[in-house]
Amino acid sequence: MMALAGLFLVLFLLVHLGINLTLILFESSRVFNIAAHFMATNILIKIFEVILFGGFLIHVLYALIVQVQNWLARPKRYRVMNFAQTSFFSKFMIHTALIILTFLVIHLVDFYFRSKFGNVEEVTYDNIRYYPDLASMVIARFKISGYIIFYIICFLFLGFHLLHGFQSAFQTLGINHKTYTPFIKVLGVIYVFIIVTGFTAIPVVVYFTR
Repeated sequence: MMALAGLFLVLFLLVHLGINLTLILFESSRVFNIAAHFMATNILIKIFEVILFGGFLIHVLYALIVQVQNWLARPKRYRVMNFAQTSFFSKFMIHTALIILTFLVIHLVDFYFRSKFGNVEEVTYDNIRYYPDLASMVIARFKISGYIIFYIICFLFLGFHLLHGFQSAFQTLGINHKTYTPFIKVLGVIYVFIIVTGFTAIPVVVYFTR
């Protein structure tokens, strides 16, 4: 369950990145605002949103259960720790997860809940309809240097988390073979590079150009 929920969130990150990249790929914020409005109002997306939150809660819940089970299985630590069979990133999965969870709560308060329940200014395109100007809200945040630094650091931790989690999810699902595993590991590294580079580039570009 944790592996499936994790892979589900992996796909969501790609979609989220694609929408956010429109902030720097287009001079106008029009594409971003229209895409954000579509994501917020389309009935299928709203159903997907519920599934997304459910997937995240399942991922967090099972992660906590597994971690507690590991602690209970060995309440007394070894005198000498042997990490020969443990990757560097897997040793700190629970630590990076807590940092990511903290960031996500702040991120939801800053953007999601403000867009749902706060007062967001609206813009008109082609004199047809009004759209919540979410782009201006995001750009305003990305003009704060301290916020950008915090944002980038959190995505670096997310990258560390994904480097182990991506391959580990497939292994948990039974896809662990000398032919497939090396490919999955390389695919995981490429995926993490795209996610971390993309999400960290957006605030930097916005800060210096918008």
